[in-house]
Amino acid sequence: MSDLKPADLAKDAAARAAVALVEPGMKLGLGTGSTASVFVRRLAERVAAEGLELRCAATSKATADLATSLGLKIETLDELGWLDLTIDGADEVDPDLNLIKGGGGAHLREKIVATASDRMVVIADKMKVVEHLGEFHLPVEVVPFGKEATKKLIERVLDGHGLAGRPVKWRNGPEGGPFLTDEGNVILDLYLGRIADPEKLGRDLSSIAGVVEHGLFLNICQLAIIGGEDGSVVELEREDIG
Repeated sequence: MSDLKPADLAKDAAARAAVALVEPGMKLGLGTGSTASVFVRRLAERVAAEGLELRCAATSKATADLATSLGLKIETLDELGWLDLTIDGADEVDPDLNLIKGGGGAHLREKIVATASDRMVVIADKMKVVEHLGEFHLPVEVVPFGKEATKKLIERVLDGHGLAGRPVKWRNGPEGGPFLTDEGNVILDLYLGRIADPEKLGRDLSSIAGVVEHGLFLNICQLAIIGGEDGSVVELEREDIG
């Protein structure tokens, strides 16, 4: 894979390290996004080479389709009941392993799967590691009914966090219409710059009736594997997560 771009080499390094965490017989959550896709491909290679028996739940239709095409066994989360491990990417990772996710629009399912696992591991390149969350836009999944009223309520919440006037934009789909999640909902992207109190913002957003889920993943990730362009990896671990 020497023809890969530097960022892709870093993603591949992280994915390879994460594949090594997988043990025979595991029930595994598969994330969504470019880095998670690399992991799925590397996992499928190991399964084929070693004949590993795994049961997997996917966080999106795209991931399920990819995994199935590569020979991985995909089941629903309800069929699996509980997972041993979820491996996913992230758009931002802070020093406490809090995350922003949802750049691919799958953060609702990703959060459900991650919190139904004994352990969540994030794989990323070093550009995703930040001192403070917020430079990447924060996705908020919203029910289409009354969506403009929900947007106004979100803007009021941002006002209370000293973030008045920050751009709040509906996400467009690839063909110009609204982006629709696998659940048929729409997404607002909040361009905040820096989130001073992620926990309070997360609580305040969740309290709005029209909000389905936001992309703040707080106190969920236990290990981040950060890949380097030279094939090296650095592991960032938080041991105090219950």
